Amino acid sequence: MNTSVKHGWFTEHRGWEDFCSAGCGVLIVISPLLAPGEVTVAAIISAGLVGVLIAMLALLETMQLQRWEEVLELACGLWVGVSPLVFGYGGTLRLAHFLLGAAVAVLALLELWQDRKRRLEG
Repeated sequence: MNTSVKHGWFTEHRGWEDFCSAGCGVLIVISPLLAPGEVTVAAIISAGLVGVLIAMLALLETMQLQRWEEVLELACGLWVGVSPLVFGYGGTLRLAHFLLGAAVAVLALLELWQDRKRRLEG
């Protein structure tokens, strides 16, 4: 039995991953609006800037795949995940940012893994 996978889940970069990351970025931007009362100004600014950056990087990946885009997405996802601890907000927004940050980071790691053998600039 041949166990090698030529076009498997973990070996080929797919477009839906980029659109999922972009969707997470949009959700991060609007997440403070969905949790009124628990939000600090720093959380709103951070979510807005980082969410837009995640969405832009993900959409940029659909046009031209570069390794630095995935690395920046990973950093942004990690930031979203730790920002509740840094800015000290809780409740539903904290949970949403933990989950959305983790989703962006996991997608970025998956894309980096899939592209590890490709010859990309950056």
